[in-house]
Amino acid sequence: MKVQKLLSIILVLQIITILNQWFGGPVTKVQAQIPDSGAQLNQIVDQLKSSNDTQKEIDDKLDKMLSLFQSGKLQVEVAKPDDNSGK
Repeated sequence: MKVQKLLSIILVLQIITILNQWFGGPVTKVQAQIPDSGAQLNQIVDQLKSSNDTQKEIDDKLDKMLSLFQSGKLQVEVAKPDDNSGK
C-alpha cells in the first residue's frame, strides 16, 4: 500500500512537470559572450604604446627645459600689475 501511494505521487509530479514544460511560458535563451582574450591583449598593447608615446613627448619637453635652464639664457621679467584690473 505504501509503495502504491509513493508511485502515484511520483507519477503525479512527473505529469505536472511534463505539463509545465508543454504549457509553460517560453523559455528565454541566455546569451553569454565568450571573452576574446586576444582582442583584450591587443587593446592593452595599444594603450601601453599610447602611454609610451605620451611619456616620450613629456621626456623630450623636459629635456628641452633642462637644456634651457643649464644654458643660462633664461631671463625672467616681472611685469607690473595693471592698476585697472587690481582691486
